[in-house]
Amino acid sequence: MSLGVDTRNDFDSVPVIDFVGMLTEDPKEKAKVAAALRDACSNVGFFYIKGHGVPQTLIDAMFAQCPRFFGLPLEEKMALHVKKSSHLLGYVALKDENANQLVGTGDLHEAFDFVSEDIEISGQFLPGDMRQPGNHWPELNGFHELLTEYSVEMRKLAKRLFGAFALALDLPENYFDRMSDRPMSLVRMLYYPSQPGPFDESKMGTGAHTDHECFTILGQDSVQALQVKNHRGEWIDAPRIPGTFVVNIGDQMARWTNGFFASTFHRVANLSGKARYSIPCFVGANPDAVIEALPSCVSPENPPKYAPVVAGEYVTNLIYHQFHENHQPHPSKLPIAGAGAH
Repeated sequence: MSLGVDTRNDFDSVPVIDFVGMLTEDPKEKAKVAAALRDACSNVGFFYIKGHGVPQTLIDAMFAQCPRFFGLPLEEKMALHVKKSSHLLGYVALKDENANQLVGTGDLHEAFDFVSEDIEISGQFLPGDMRQPGNHWPELNGFHELLTEYSVEMRKLAKRLFGAFALALDLPENYFDRMSDRPMSLVRMLYYPSQPGPFDESKMGTGAHTDHECFTILGQDSVQALQVKNHRGEWIDAPRIPGTFVVNIGDQMARWTNGFFASTFHRVANLSGKARYSIPCFVGANPDAVIEALPSCVSPENPPKYAPVVAGEYVTNLIYHQFHENHQPHPSKLPIAGAGAH
């Protein structure tokens, strides 16, 4: 069966999906999750997941690290600047990036980027991201260890999400395993100072953009700033819902599904009068994975819309071409994932 793209509905809110069924071995429960994902990914490209299995204590501890890092003196943070990293990892300063280059004048956020590293857990070796030699770590007690623990939990959740996406696409649950067992995966800690009003699209926390990788897993604090663009061109708030992550589809997964899954524009504007922190994890495929239309997403009436690309080359070319062309970091140039910011 070929999954078409002609029945896409509009949306006025981002759906919430109970993901707990993917933590069981019950095929019926997994099928329920897959059906909900299929609808959300094709119509919206964004959804919340609850019942995801990541300990709330760990999430809370990660958010506690945000003011700890971003409160460091500027000279200490600049010593970790991405330009000093072999793979553009580390600290991103205010206005270093400009997600919407059509109107933006520099995004109003700071960031700290790192990728997963090699680690052994209970005798099992988990290979890290190929860019791990570029990681830069501040001299903060326990910081490296905690962020590493969080990256491991993100890899576990990403594996379950790949399985759920496969089921949603009428494929075996393990379909993506061999193409995502050592994925490009970047975690980004973000600080958005409150920006002065009124709203100005040229001065955003992060301008309108899509993400380059397969999908993004986002943790948010309580300050509302994230917006998602619907098919009518309206911007819909995506506030924090306690106990959930926001997940959105990226460009690689949209290509893989021949456009069936939507890579949706989103932006961040913090007009709250308070600091905002968020922690996205950008999940790609293995660097040598070939991204081409999946067998369930093509037919004689619905031929492939995109040329095949190698995942690592696709992201790296976007990152480094844009970096050297514009001489400044930018969400689609910076660490991996074509990383954007949420």
